[in-house]
Amino acid sequence: MDEGHIQQVRRFNRTVTQRIGVLTDDYLGRGRPLSESRLLFEIGRAGADLRDLRARLSLDSGYLSRLLRSLESQGLVTSQRAADDGRVRRAALTRKGLREFEALDRHSEDFANSLLASLSAAQRGRMIAAMAEVERLMRASAVTIEAADPDSEDARTCIEAYFRELQERFEAGFDPARGASPNPEEFVPPAGLFLIARLEGHAVGCGALKVRKRGIGEIKRMWVTPGARGLGIAQRLLDALEHHAAQMGLGTLQLDTNRALKEARAMYARNGYIEIPRYNDNPYAHHWFEKRGLRSKFKRAADPSSD
Repeated sequence: MDEGHIQQVRRFNRTVTQRIGVLTDDYLGRGRPLSESRLLFEIGRAGADLRDLRARLSLDSGYLSRLLRSLESQGLVTSQRAADDGRVRRAALTRKGLREFEALDRHSEDFANSLLASLSAAQRGRMIAAMAEVERLMRASAVTIEAADPDSEDARTCIEAYFRELQERFEAGFDPARGASPNPEEFVPPAGLFLIARLEGHAVGCGALKVRKRGIGEIKRMWVTPGARGLGIAQRLLDALEHHAAQMGLGTLQLDTNRALKEARAMYARNGYIEIPRYNDNPYAHHWFEKRGLRSKFKRAADPSSD
């Protein structure tokens, strides 16, 4: 990693934490640290499940419990078992907590105004654009990609959403039964692999690899939820699938796609996939792609001296 980049990140962190008041126990002048104030915001008017709060804020159970106990001792929050599922605990703001939430919201807006007020119109525009870009890239950096059970709840949720989108986008609709859909077992090593991308604890994308025959694999189930597109997740999934394919001894990857999926075709072309003749009888496919040389590519990446 570039040392200059690392130092810039550290300077940015120091400047931001100082400017927004993270270093004190009196965030926004309300007499409590940022961690407690942020938790109040995240619980919000509607309340929230503790497991969702843990994922959203990347907090371990022990620390979240300590924060909740502090807010409960202040009379701001209550927590209890969810009415529809006894395994889930849910936090809610008390009346006092709702008043504090409103006060924090006003103070937060006042602070945002003060941050922008001393800047010129041009500077404000540049800051807002820069903040939007940093936010987008920070979200992208928080995405994790891991191998998963293709029959897990997250995997099924992704696949069902993927099928719904195909139904909407394909000219004649989409019926999974006609598309020779692989069984989940075909995405389990050594026959294949299923990857899930997660953001804030939620599955936001997937991609799968299936071994077709000796040395040749096939990419399936590439999908990213619309709300997470633009974060580079599809590219990361593709990179990960190629890496795993090489580790599995596959030198060639193939895939098919529908003409309606123009973004997917463009991504594959950018990554060195070339169109080839039809290799299957998928009734929804109009284009077939192939990429060779994966094993040598990753061997060179692992050992630059081999060039």
